[in-house]
Amino acid sequence: MKLKLKTVFMTVLTLLIVCSLGAQQKIALKVLNYNDLTSANASDGIAKIWDAYTSAHPEVTIEREDLFNDPFHNKTEAYAASGNLPDVMYAWPSGRSTTLYANKLLYDIGKLLKADKAFAQAYRPLALDPKQFAGGYVGILTQGLTSSHAFYVNKAVLADAGLQPAKTYAELKAQVPILKAKGYDTVLIANKDTWVMQSCLFSLIAGRFGGVGWEQKILSGRAKFTDPDFVNALKFVKQLYDDGVISKDTLTTDYGAVTGLFATRKGAYLIDGDWRVGAFVTDKSSGQALISPADQENILITVFPDIPGAKLNKSTSGILATGWGIRADIEKVDNDGKRYRGGAKEGKAKLNAAWDLVKYLSGKDVLTYQLGVGGVTTPSRTDIDTSKLTLEPMQKAITALPTQYTASTAVIDGVFAGPVYTPLNDGLQAIGMGTMTPEQVAKATQDAFIAWKAEQ
Repeated sequence: MKLKLKTVFMTVLTLLIVCSLGAQQKIALKVLNYNDLTSANASDGIAKIWDAYTSAHPEVTIEREDLFNDPFHNKTEAYAASGNLPDVMYAWPSGRSTTLYANKLLYDIGKLLKADKAFAQAYRPLALDPKQFAGGYVGILTQGLTSSHAFYVNKAVLADAGLQPAKTYAELKAQVPILKAKGYDTVLIANKDTWVMQSCLFSLIAGRFGGVGWEQKILSGRAKFTDPDFVNALKFVKQLYDDGVISKDTLTTDYGAVTGLFATRKGAYLIDGDWRVGAFVTDKSSGQALISPADQENILITVFPDIPGAKLNKSTSGILATGWGIRADIEKVDNDGKRYRGGAKEGKAKLNAAWDLVKYLSGKDVLTYQLGVGGVTTPSRTDIDTSKLTLEPMQKAITALPTQYTASTAVIDGVFAGPVYTPLNDGLQAIGMGTMTPEQVAKATQDAFIAWKAEQ
């Protein structure tokens, strides 16, 4: 009897020790996620992506923070300033994540890819090119390639006014009074959010007036923001408002509202990025779509019409897409900012867990899902078979967007730092409100660029 009790006691003790060790070895990862909780498939994505991962990895505890738009960027800046970034974070290859690169706050994923060659081979070379990232190293594992500009056309609205999709700016301008008489706006755009005009339209306009590589001329000192090409691009923005192609009322339209306006046929055209398709397709959790698949047949997705006087037409503005990165000092300090008591071994375990999560979030299964729900249009991976996906009409249209343009130029907030593009963003709004001239905005941007250069 005593022997049996002793055996039972030892067994229980062993289990307690094992459980205790398991608890000690459990890794906690703080994650900053970019997620529009009001968009289609937002809740489905949480279940399909995040819940699936935690279910398959009980050894990892994920503390996820979901934010979107300016609140996300403001929180990122706050974390960076405090020196206590999350372990894994959503980020941009440049532009909006300039602070992370400038202060080397992102881990060099290129080092991890060298030791994980089989995984790296599934990615497009451009996605892993250090020159495509602001810091000169692979700071994030990008999810794909993106066009920051897409011109969404509702052919049903145009047909109701007896019109066809405009191919030139003259045609677009001529449609304004006809559409107005029928109660429609011409072009919808979320102008209240200052980044939208710059990223989703003006970057294209600047590229058309300046030509491919215009931004490199400014960066190298061979050109200025105050030169005629850039000023003429700004003057065209003023013309858009003067002609009524874009109403000044759009300056009060925020990013969350504009999709509803387009879906309910308040305007004939919408300007946004290629990623915005995800807002219109069927939400898998509810079975509802902002624009039904049947009505999506009436949506054409192309690029802005030809602009008179431009050096370049039939172009878009493009960049590597966003993706996932790891905090640079993850091997050194814990989530409280203290040195790991376990030293290199504990830090290495944390890095391995973070890298495993980033690979998962950027892997074939997740990107295939993202492609299926409109979250990604051109995946960075080459091993995804799109023929096996059931895509809705707008998803098919966005995957065909590259056939609508012959050149892609720079996205301004993907090339220049925040201190440079911020006064431009504000200036583009001021042009719309009539409180600044194109020449004044050009000078303010050039002055900001000079000040930024002086600090480098």
